[in-house]
Amino acid sequence: MAKKAKASLEQIEQGSGNVFADLGLADPGERKTKLRLAYALNQLIEKEGLSQTAIAERLGLTQPKVSALLNYKLHGFSAGRLMQLFLALDCDVKIVVGKKPKSRAAMISVVA
Repeated sequence: MAKKAKASLEQIEQGSGNVFADLGLADPGERKTKLRLAYALNQLIEKEGLSQTAIAERLGLTQPKVSALLNYKLHGFSAGRLMQLFLALDCDVKIVVGKKPKSRAAMISVVA
């Protein structure tokens, strides 16, 4: 009969709310914003039900760029460029700036 390995208890640390910052990656705020924008774009693209080639034509991108977007390989996209893609999908982009509550850190949110 095999022996059961004892689970070691490790200290659990609460994340900051930004996995990119927690991993020590450069520009964590921008990375998180781009990821949220790409997620919203991918949800819209999925609803369209079109091929990557058709989506590429509609967005003014190459098919490989669409593939990168769909696979969240965002190093070739700026947050501004991702926002422009919403316009190509006939969506409005609204940016609302307001004072944050004292109870939390400042944030950028994407609502789609």
